[in-house]
Amino acid sequence: MTINAIRTVPAVAVRRAGLICLAAGMLGSAVGIFLIMYPGQVPEDTYSYPLPTGGFAVVQIVLFAQHLGLAVGLLALRSTGVLGVGRAGRWGWGVAVFAMLVLAATELYGISAADAAYPSSRTAPLDALYAISSTLIAVGLIAAGVAVARAGVWSGWRRWIVLATGAYVLVPMMPALMAPFVVARLAIGVWMLLFAALGLALIQDQGAEKEDR
Repeated sequence: MTINAIRTVPAVAVRRAGLICLAAGMLGSAVGIFLIMYPGQVPEDTYSYPLPTGGFAVVQIVLFAQHLGLAVGLLALRSTGVLGVGRAGRWGWGVAVFAMLVLAATELYGISAADAAYPSSRTAPLDALYAISSTLIAVGLIAAGVAVARAGVWSGWRRWIVLATGAYVLVPMMPALMAPFVVARLAIGVWMLLFAALGLALIQDQGAEKEDR
């Protein structure tokens, strides 16, 4: 069954949001590669590893802005009408947006623990915030993704990208975060590429194409 989309913002705004989300996803993946390639300047049991305190602060600020870019994409998702008319999809969307903003704030909070030993009592709250916000993003996107798939406004790979972006967090990303540094960063990088794909889906939104005609 296909539910007709009810658009709430102009097509150009959706496409701009998609472009921001695409760029943010690519940036997040690039940061992961940078951290993998960067030669360690501090001991591996230091929270800022592999970066010194100053460099770590810069990267965390970049990640804060990058997560806001992902949030822009998520915000635009509802305006396309692809969530359909059910409450579960809207609920999941709201949870995902809120959790992404929490994740963004956590990146800034992490600067305060740059020189802390890891793990330690100083980094434990950060671990909790990262875990909770990431899990809520996963749950929210899964609920929203199921709604997108049922509504059928998007077709092909776009119909499943929201669900895939949420499900990926639970398996395989969460288990990979327990693995060595390189594996964990690669897993996060792939997640960011899924957000980039979500941005592309927004750019190619068929509702926007119809509005432009």
